[in-house]
Amino acid sequence: MTHEEHHAAKTLGIGKAIAVLTSGGDAQGMNAAVRAVVRVGIFTGARVFFVHEGYQGLVDGGDHIREATWESVSMMLQLGGTVIGSARCKDFRDREGRLRAALNLVKRGITNLCVIGGDGSLTGADTFRSEWSDLLSDLQKAGKITPEEATKSSYLNIVGLVGSIDNDFCGTDMTIGTDSALHRIVEIVDAITTTAQSHQRTFVLEVMGRHCGYLALVTSLSCGADWVFIPECPPDDDWEEHLCRRLSETRTRGSRLNIIIVAEGAIDKNGKPITSEDIKNLVVKRLGYDTRVTVLGHVQRGGTPSAFDRILTKDVTKAMDEKRFDEAMKLRGRSFMNNWEVYKLLAHVRPPVSKSGSHTVAVMNVGAPAAGMNAAVRSTVRIALIQGNRVLVVHDGFEGLAKGQIEEAGWSYVGGWTGQGGSKLGTKRTLPKKNFEQISANITKFNIQGLVIIGGFEAYTGGLELMEGRKQFDELCIPFVVIPATVSNNVPGSDFSIGADTALNTICTTCDRIKQSAAGTKRRVFIIETMGGYCGYLATMAGLAAGADAAYIFEEPFTIRDLQANVEHLVQKMKTTVKRGLVLRNEKCNENYTTDFIFNLYSEEGKGIFDSRKNVLGHMQQGGSPTPFDRNFATKMGAKAMNWMSGKIKESYRNGRIFANTPDSGCVLGMRKRALVFQPVTELKDQTDFEHRIPKEQWWLKLRPILKILAKYEIDLDTSDHAHLEHISRKRSGEAAV
Repeated sequence: MTHEEHHAAKTLGIGKAIAVLTSGGDAQGMNAAVRAVVRVGIFTGARVFFVHEGYQGLVDGGDHIREATWESVSMMLQLGGTVIGSARCKDFRDREGRLRAALNLVKRGITNLCVIGGDGSLTGADTFRSEWSDLLSDLQKAGKITPEEATKSSYLNIVGLVGSIDNDFCGTDMTIGTDSALHRIVEIVDAITTTAQSHQRTFVLEVMGRHCGYLALVTSLSCGADWVFIPECPPDDDWEEHLCRRLSETRTRGSRLNIIIVAEGAIDKNGKPITSEDIKNLVVKRLGYDTRVTVLGHVQRGGTPSAFDRILTKDVTKAMDEKRFDEAMKLRGRSFMNNWEVYKLLAHVRPPVSKSGSHTVAVMNVGAPAAGMNAAVRSTVRIALIQGNRVLVVHDGFEGLAKGQIEEAGWSYVGGWTGQGGSKLGTKRTLPKKNFEQISANITKFNIQGLVIIGGFEAYTGGLELMEGRKQFDELCIPFVVIPATVSNNVPGSDFSIGADTALNTICTTCDRIKQSAAGTKRRVFIIETMGGYCGYLATMAGLAAGADAAYIFEEPFTIRDLQANVEHLVQKMKTTVKRGLVLRNEKCNENYTTDFIFNLYSEEGKGIFDSRKNVLGHMQQGGSPTPFDRNFATKMGAKAMNWMSGKIKESYRNGRIFANTPDSGCVLGMRKRALVFQPVTELKDQTDFEHRIPKEQWWLKLRPILKILAKYEIDLDTSDHAHLEHISRKRSGEAAV
């Protein structure tokens, strides 16, 4: 940016006033959104006001509308709920109430309103905006505002941030609070699972979602539930028979428990509610199983927001009311539909008894362990079995493939794997090239016709070696697909890798606890080292989520002058009411400026002002149970990969054998801008920095300026990118409207 452009960005808000409120039901992450609005608003020179108690505070005015300061939001990031309060407001529904709210804004010169809430809250905001001119006219006629005040407040800009744990709003893939609610639910499901297995019980869990079954559906995918009831897709009329048969089959295959998830708004095809008690009574009466009901209630709204919700910062209900359920499902969007299709496959389709004419597919883990690998293996194995294939699992990666550490897996082999961390198959960093002869021999011996490789950068480079090895060994000419799974999130061809979300949440939780440990200590700075190799994803995103003052990464080179500037910044910070600092360092950001060096520098320069502490988080970032995102992501990736594999094997069948030698027969399955896409590994070579094991371009680097703005650094703010307004998008030739 030029000096003029930078000055324009920094003065963008001068002379303007912004009010921010939270309304309706609270959702984890609302405070993080409020913090971002306040700090970015102040950064641009605007005055920012809190509106306490939602629309009620907007109507009542007075002390409910107070100016915010930079320091007033310093402790909000990791708090659940909403610090500025939320209340249902009948007054705002009436025009008289909106007149009072307009008067309170005009008198303070506020012409910009940020509303964080659900469907009702944003509908109210839209009504307020559409009436604004008439409200000003009425206030002026009544003598409550002057013509000059009316002119200065002639417009009202409104921005809505959707805060709702139900994820029930169109126009956004995920609403603030949804991911955190899933964390609470899955934690409880995991805890219940252990006791259910001990006593051979059936548990019926009721989760929130009056009109939207998102929480119930994703929870079911994340925990491998036997059945799920959601309002968008009522069960068939004879669902009772199907449910009981499903539970019986599960027990017959050796399972000691059953899990049934019910959305609170679940209904049958006639619109009659299906309650958790109804389901319990059915199971007890017909099967005689020991069955318990757990209604999670408002525990789903509570607790600390997840890392995603900290960073994240027309009507389906009508269709369901009119019993147009197919339309309701479509309105939920592509992701919801995909979740539903994958769930139906894994939970309701029985694998064929005979495997005559089937293909043999092998599944393996490569590289370091990552939470979610097991969920990906489970999904791959079961989808392959449903398709009638024979499935082999390979232990210890390419090394195990060379040594013949291979066994056949059935349906029950992967039972209960979804919520388990690490790699149950075992995983090593060994690459295949030096063992091509042994690997080729075992491919022939076990008649392997397709290979699913789940892992990190080694899985990707191993795939490249397999492609190269095809020139010498025909046995390697089989289709393979790489599913990215690594905490480092450094696999080319994918914006996200399985395991990165779990690692990120582990870092954030640790940072929260470290900061809390200093609650009674004044002026302390913590230096935290994160994993990631040369990739700064974890350090950057954890810095955003935990409110770090700096995050040092390899992709953004820094000098001793930068370190000194950071120290001076913290010195000034300690003069305010905030007495704690947090600095993150990616493990390989700089070979000379090590964690010890930075710790010693901060300790020396902070003498008499603050003291320093350091923590190296290490392999705890790879451990633990996978988050709901990683479980769901891994499950869908496994299913997608296996569907591709089946098609590619059939396509490659020639003269009684499989022969795949085209570039598109060896792919990485990655997420690219919301879509899962297959990209030949050979085409990704030009996008790869092999020396540092990272993609040459990484999307998250664009978020770095936000981290610095929120930490109150004087930096350039790029305002060149503007989001489109969805409701005024026009169809282009041959394209559907966005």
